[in-house]
Amino acid sequence: MTTRTDAPTRREQILKEAARLFAERGFHGVGVDEIGAAVGISGPGLYRHFPGKDAMLAELLVGISGQLLTGAKRRLAEAEGVTSSESLLDSLIEGHIDFALDDRPLITLHDRELDRLRDTDRKLVRQLQRQYVELWVEVVREVYPDLAEPSARSAVHSVFGLLNSTPHLGRPGSLPGRGATAELLHRMARGAFAAAASAG
Repeated sequence: MTTRTDAPTRREQILKEAARLFAERGFHGVGVDEIGAAVGISGPGLYRHFPGKDAMLAELLVGISGQLLTGAKRRLAEAEGVTSSESLLDSLIEGHIDFALDDRPLITLHDRELDRLRDTDRKLVRQLQRQYVELWVEVVREVYPDLAEPSARSAVHSVFGLLNSTPHLGRPGSLPGRGATAELLHRMARGAFAAAASAG
């Protein structure tokens, strides 16, 4: 995952490669030995870091949901009293675009493998996601006060769908460049919110 600026730990390296391999070939299509080989350790050596693949999957999916929520809360806290609602919405969009462009395997993983989590982990993912959505809904309604809460919530989910479409945009090298893609996604997200408010 991309929130760190220092060197990743071995545990983070394992999770990154596990996410990539799971996204490419599916959870059951990847063995522990393959994940170990991707980070230069033996398959059994992985068990010093994780009890098994299920634990890796849970940490990946719960972890990214938690990181998105924490990042959004941080942006809200930093902007309180000093940033307009418009700028805050732009900041939230930018944060989600960073995730959508830099952690594309996790989007694929979530779509394909969420149901493989234990009930407790899946419920935690859903709880974190609901909290994340509600933060967005609050900001969206500050920018577009005439937008009813149910419509704002639907618009937020729709924008997430738009931004999370990045795994389907082609291979990384086929995109117009990270900066241009981020700008395009941002314009489309703001356009979608404006369209929802206009329709409302």
